[in-house]
Amino acid sequence: MTDSTPRPPGRFTLIGPGIVVAATGVGAGDLVATLVAGSRFGHVLLWAAILGTVLKIALAEGVGRFTLTSGRTMFEGWSDLPGPRFGRVNWAGGYFGLYVVVWGFVYGAAAMTASALPLTALFPVMDLKSWGMAMGVLGLGLTFLGGYGLFEKIMAGLVGIMFVTVVGLALIVAPDVPRLLTGLWPTLPAGSGFYVLGLIGGVGGTITTAAYGYWLAAKGWRGPEFVRTMRIDNRVAYGMTGLFVVAMLVVGAELLHASGTALQSGDRGLLDLAQVLEDRFNRPVAIAFLIGFWATAFSSLIGVWQGVSLMFADFVAHLAERSDDPAARGSRSPAFRAYALWLTFPPMALLFLERPYALIIAYGVLGSLFMPFLAGTLIWLLNSVRTPAEWRSGLVSNALLILSAILFAVLAVREIVGLA
Repeated sequence: MTDSTPRPPGRFTLIGPGIVVAATGVGAGDLVATLVAGSRFGHVLLWAAILGTVLKIALAEGVGRFTLTSGRTMFEGWSDLPGPRFGRVNWAGGYFGLYVVVWGFVYGAAAMTASALPLTALFPVMDLKSWGMAMGVLGLGLTFLGGYGLFEKIMAGLVGIMFVTVVGLALIVAPDVPRLLTGLWPTLPAGSGFYVLGLIGGVGGTITTAAYGYWLAAKGWRGPEFVRTMRIDNRVAYGMTGLFVVAMLVVGAELLHASGTALQSGDRGLLDLAQVLEDRFNRPVAIAFLIGFWATAFSSLIGVWQGVSLMFADFVAHLAERSDDPAARGSRSPAFRAYALWLTFPPMALLFLERPYALIIAYGVLGSLFMPFLAGTLIWLLNSVRTPAEWRSGLVSNALLILSAILFAVLAVREIVGLA
């Protein structure tokens, strides 16, 4: 008789959910923010990018450790939080339900636009709106037709493209290594506070951090015996995304800082960089960068389409008081499919219309609150009876989670004040 229990893979054969969650969290907007920080302050904020990487490793490790050792999903953990209840959900479940509906509507349009921008520059046979809708439908098709295994392979391929183009670009601009290393010492130049918080918050920080546990289950990694595997997977993956961010900081410092070149705000700033690269080097370099830009944006799109849909399916199962395993059912779940459709088709209206101001305010407020919510709830879950005693957080984990909660709370306040 053979043992069918899943066994942890070898140390050097890991291509796991960490790559998925980390790549999903780094979008085109994060690369622009990093470029702008490098163009304004050179290399001196390198320490902030590294700190952001460490904090995201701590957050994702907390999600993975809770899921593997408690045998429960993040939403099941949130449903146990003390406080007021509204029917079948508590305040945390109510916040999550409101968040995914409003956030998903606006994010769907933003993700489609970001994925379409480089394609419009490369292939102007279609306009931005048409390319955006095409990317949304392609992401939906990949989400519906492929299981987790295909999804992970696609994400690994996109990460490979990102690695070659982004890190390769940093090497092409010939970084000044001694000056780069001076950025390891924490300093705060005048006017850099906002950019420091952006760098710390921008290393793979989205709702999909909470989806890590669902992807672990979809991979077949279940139980405390996979904690060591998860930690290796998580550190390698976020180490790679941290390298992406450092590479873009180098590009901003070496290519834009000295020349004083300014970029447009938002994802369109990457199109400005493509033009700078074409002027400085040649067209093939600019084309390679635009391909990397597309891989970055599209990996975030399909990661959200897949991961947040799993979380929404779990939410609906709890509302219906069912004990479904969202990772096992995957795209066969009606709630999973409904949310993926919600991310795709209703947001297409925002590609044609000016986005309503009230909706943008709600999106900004709910989105800014999610990461401090995640950090704060992990502190509670990982220090309570919901986690087996031997797997509860120690001093280092608690310190990093508390620091995450404080920094993301400050970012939330800044975001909300900026929207007022």
